[in-house]
Amino acid sequence: MAKTTTRGSGSGPGTRRTMTAAARAAAKRAERGHREPGPAATDEEAPGQPKAPDAGRTVLIEAQGEDGWDDPPEPSPESFGEDRPEEEGEPGPGTATRRGLRRRLNAVLCVLLAAGLVAVGVLGWRYREDARAEQARVQALTAARQAAPVVLSYDYRHLDRDFAAARARLTGHFRDEYQKTTTTVVGPTARKYHGVVKATVAQPTGGSPAASVVSVSADRAVLLLFVNQVTTSTQVSGSRVDLNRVRMTLSLTADGWKVSTVDAL
Repeated sequence: MAKTTTRGSGSGPGTRRTMTAAARAAAKRAERGHREPGPAATDEEAPGQPKAPDAGRTVLIEAQGEDGWDDPPEPSPESFGEDRPEEEGEPGPGTATRRGLRRRLNAVLCVLLAAGLVAVGVLGWRYREDARAEQARVQALTAARQAAPVVLSYDYRHLDRDFAAARARLTGHFRDEYQKTTTTVVGPTARKYHGVVKATVAQPTGGSPAASVVSVSADRAVLLLFVNQVTTSTQVSGSRVDLNRVRMTLSLTADGWKVSTVDAL
């Protein structure tokens, strides 16, 4: 007959085995780094699944090679001063500086070109003015030498012809004044006393007529002439010679150089 064994709820061997299993589980949890298992975790991992690493465990990695890991090179101070490569389409400070220099250079070149053109223009104008002044000097001097004998001479026997020839060499107010004087004073006196006046520009022996240019411009000239006048009339016996200095002003007109003023000095 079999013997029946009854286990009570007291402190028997079953109880001791239960407490021993609990102690072993607690020790195992402590050994795994105090990681509490999830609700579905069990004391043993499922077959075929990799075992999860224990939390809190330090993993050591051996250095590669004999000398260990190579440290990265430290940046040099010069590398911080280097310009960042310019991105395509984005101008950098260097590009702006070069553009500014080019603009300033272009501006300077434009100023120099303009100054050169102005200088050339001024020199060309001065050259033309000097050429015109020289041409005026020659023409005015020739006109004065030719006009003086005509304007300062007359003969009572053909006064109208002489006065008309003189007026053709005059211009401006002086021409009107000459006509008024010859009509009211010179003409009647010459007819009454048979006056004849012959004027010539003094000319030294072997030299040119004594006439010089005092001032000249493109359209005006002042000249000094030495004029000899020989006068005969019923009022004097023989002839009288007058040595005069005459300042004559000539102006350029559409018909050439004409006398605009005559002053006896």
